Amino acid sequence: MQRIALTAGALLAATSIVALAQETPAPSREGGFGLGRTALPEEIAAWDIDIRPDGQGLPVGSGDVWTGEEAYVTYCSACHGDFGEAVGRWPVLSGGFGSLDGEDPVKTIGSYFPYLSTVWDYVHRAMPYGAAESLTDDEVYAITAYLMYLNNMVEDDFVLSNENFLEVPMPNEGGFFMDDRDTVELPVLMQEPCMTDCRAPVEITMRAAVLDVTPETVSDVAEEASAEPAETSPMGPDPALVAQGETVFRACAACHEIGEGARNRVGPHLNGTIGMTVGTHEGFRYSPALRQAGESGMVWDEETLAAYLSDPRGFIPGNRMAFQGLRSEEDIMAVIAYMQATGTTE
Repeated sequence: MQRIALTAGALLAATSIVALAQETPAPSREGGFGLGRTALPEEIAAWDIDIRPDGQGLPVGSGDVWTGEEAYVTYCSACHGDFGEAVGRWPVLSGGFGSLDGEDPVKTIGSYFPYLSTVWDYVHRAMPYGAAESLTDDEVYAITAYLMYLNNMVEDDFVLSNENFLEVPMPNEGGFFMDDRDTVELPVLMQEPCMTDCRAPVEITMRAAVLDVTPETVSDVAEEASAEPAETSPMGPDPALVAQGETVFRACAACHEIGEGARNRVGPHLNGTIGMTVGTHEGFRYSPALRQAGESGMVWDEETLAAYLSDPRGFIPGNRMAFQGLRSEEDIMAVIAYMQATGTTE
């Protein structure tokens, strides 16, 4: 009886919805389907965040070079260097003047970019790495001003705003021109092809797999580990877990090095990390949050490493590590085992 009542109620609700829809049909356009509604201005504004070369789309705001330097050091220098020189394989942001016609062109804001709007839009939309769109408009103006200063475009007392945004010309603006391929290249490509003096066919002499340069797969690593176990003490980490950790560590290798010859890069090298006081690797400039954690007595052991690897910013708030963390407890333990087996020497 209860089931019959529920079914009757559901039918009544469905009938009411159909009746309501018939009474208030969705607005339509000619040739449309009568679905949806016109977007509200505030809804459009939330998506319309691009900045055009003529400055259209810029929000009201301003920022000076020195404020920009502070923000840049906090949010950008870990990857791009204090002066835009870049760390490791991250992009260079300054210099490169006169290099575009050479064998090794350095494309930077000063040497290559035609429009300042590209800088503002990219910083606002995609930076800092791992926390996109977290900067305020004034912070974006200030960082852009500092990048202009690094590229010798303005003096150190310069203040960038939406009002003077177009007043400073970009050094390579004249190096760009309108796309003329439809009138220059297309007629050439539409000609009859030349079928004489063709290049001799290319002969394949050896495959990458034979040369042993093909990247290892997860199964390859595991097979190697089982065939040739690492030299560890009886109480050392499990070789299979170490092999798994080596695979997982590839996500960390963009910023960290470990093992013989490891150097500080975007992040510190990880040799000798286990058992070390937090934030004390020599030669690396740590964020204030990590330095304070070390000063409070925190040491990297299995417990603290596991907590940090699972949620870097949650475990030590305010640090600059952009990685979101490992979700698998097994992967976390594997990385720690790999660090124990590989990074035991300074």
